[in-house]
Amino acid sequence: MLRITELLCGSIRNAETLPRRKDGSSALPPSTERPVVIWNLTRRCNLHCLHCYSQSQDRAYTDELTTDEGKRLVDSLAGYKIPMTILSGGDPLYRDDLYTLAEYAHDTGLRCALSTNGTLIDATVVKRLKLAGITYVGVSLDGIGQVHDRFRGMQGSFTLALQGLRHARDAGIKVGIRTALCHRTLPDLPAIFDLAEQESLDRLYFSHLVYAGRGTGLIHDDLSPEDKRSALDYLVQRAVDFHHRGVKIEVTTGNNDADGVYLYLKMRHSDPARAQSIFRLLQRQGGNSSGMTLGNIDNLGNVHADPFWSHYSFGNVRNRDFGTIWEDTTDPVMGVLKDRSRALQGRCARCPYLELCGGNSRVRAEAITGDLWAADPGCYLSDEELGISSDGREDDHDIAPVSVHH
Repeated sequence: MLRITELLCGSIRNAETLPRRKDGSSALPPSTERPVVIWNLTRRCNLHCLHCYSQSQDRAYTDELTTDEGKRLVDSLAGYKIPMTILSGGDPLYRDDLYTLAEYAHDTGLRCALSTNGTLIDATVVKRLKLAGITYVGVSLDGIGQVHDRFRGMQGSFTLALQGLRHARDAGIKVGIRTALCHRTLPDLPAIFDLAEQESLDRLYFSHLVYAGRGTGLIHDDLSPEDKRSALDYLVQRAVDFHHRGVKIEVTTGNNDADGVYLYLKMRHSDPARAQSIFRLLQRQGGNSSGMTLGNIDNLGNVHADPFWSHYSFGNVRNRDFGTIWEDTTDPVMGVLKDRSRALQGRCARCPYLELCGGNSRVRAEAITGDLWAADPGCYLSDEELGISSDGREDDHDIAPVSVHH
């Protein structure tokens, strides 16, 4: 996840603010050496979203982890000292034992957030979530009104999701919106920002498309490189505007680490000191974190590099504990993910900013080329912008800067 607000304007994360090194730059806390784990508690969902990576349906799925198995997994994750787990689905609210598992995790000291479509959250649900120790609720809003309803496959889902957000916010839980960046949602970006401000939300998260599950049918709906740049310019503009007006809404993006490189290149002339700070932080984060500081456990207990990697499992938590699976670099894919620079091909291998983006999405590369280690077609930066000449040498080209000052 790229924290645009933090990178451009300084952190607004309060208790989550990164500690500072002696030179004043942000330092990643030791806990981030362990992965944030997205745990898909169930595959069941009441919506039929066009981009669903798990291809969820509104039906019961067999052989999902039991409550006891879930508690043993929580013990394993807490013992491995992961910084947090995101309880997801399908929709996790379909698990009757969600509150039991969340409370159990809270009691072990494991921080839990909730990722949901929001339609099942009412006043009773949100009270139980708060009592169970949920610290953050992220709700998907892919556009406003009918745009969202069509994207999510259920009439009235926008109204229900917005009500769910309000219930969580009014209960004192931090809340945010997740939006897929594509042609269907692009016209609604201004309205989504306005809604977030009107509703006093905490975070906006804009996710580039990854071609997995039903999302493979949305390749044609992905933004062009020009539209991706324009979209990011708009997100930057609104993030800076929020900051200047004292609106405490964090703006973030995900699933395309070219965003960080683009942001750095824009800042090099307008604010060189800030650009260097951005460069150092991106360098420490290393770009795409799948298989390193981001992991996934599906509803059956299979461990993946991230939720979009359902086609490849490193093992199952019913057979081995999570930490053992995660550190097993004898797995051919895990071994390369931990040191992917030696396997990347094409533009990614030649890019002078590889250490900042980490080669971006391997799932997207495989979906388009059939090669897991090919260049990610989702990178919207041209060879000229990156400073790569036709013979592979680095040139010095720049793109339009952005100002974060009044």
